Amino acid sequence: MWAWGTNNSGQFGNGTTNYSTIPIQIGFESNWVSVSASMYHSLGLKSDGTLWSWGSSNYGQLGHGNTIAQFIPTQIGSANNWVYITTGLDNSFAIKSDGTLWGWGRNEYGKLGDGTTINKLVPTQIGTLGGWQSVSCGAQYSVAIKTDHSMWSWGRNEFGQLGDATTVDKLTPNQIGISGIWVSSKSGMLNNLAQTTDGLLWA
Repeated sequence: MWAWGTNNSGQFGNGTTNYSTIPIQIGFESNWVSVSASMYHSLGLKSDGTLWSWGSSNYGQLGHGNTIAQFIPTQIGSANNWVYITTGLDNSFAIKSDGTLWGWGRNEYGKLGDGTTINKLVPTQIGTLGGWQSVSCGAQYSVAIKTDHSMWSWGRNEFGQLGDATTVDKLTPNQIGISGIWVSSKSGMLNNLAQTTDGLLWA
């Protein structure tokens, strides 16, 4: 794993807050399979299915049960069945091998999707169903795709960024669009793009 750019919150994971203009290796391990970088914190997934985080944790976005920053990768819990990770500005999501969705960190506008607006300091399951494939985080909202190619959204909706033909915030995932056709979604700060199985792009 390699990192570069700003490191003011320890989001590199190399034990410092020094920035770098070139890629620098983080540790000596070579079993990282994916990483997700936010402005102030990072998530990493290893080949053994373990989940790791580092950087700022002012809203609990590192998932360690506190708001203490970590300057090196630190494992979240003991589970080893994580398969997908993504970071929002100050929150995090991960999916387990059973398809369940988990979120933690800041929860303004209900952007974690657990039915509340209370910050979560540890991974908290979103709903009771599995089948989640991917999540894309915008500013205070999220859009997710399930394995059945359905699309879901939750959180802030002031500008219609949830895509449900309203401007009403949602505290839990709500299905949007035509069922069974969505393959990917990417969220901007207050807007969203999604691709369907026929290769068309929607916004």
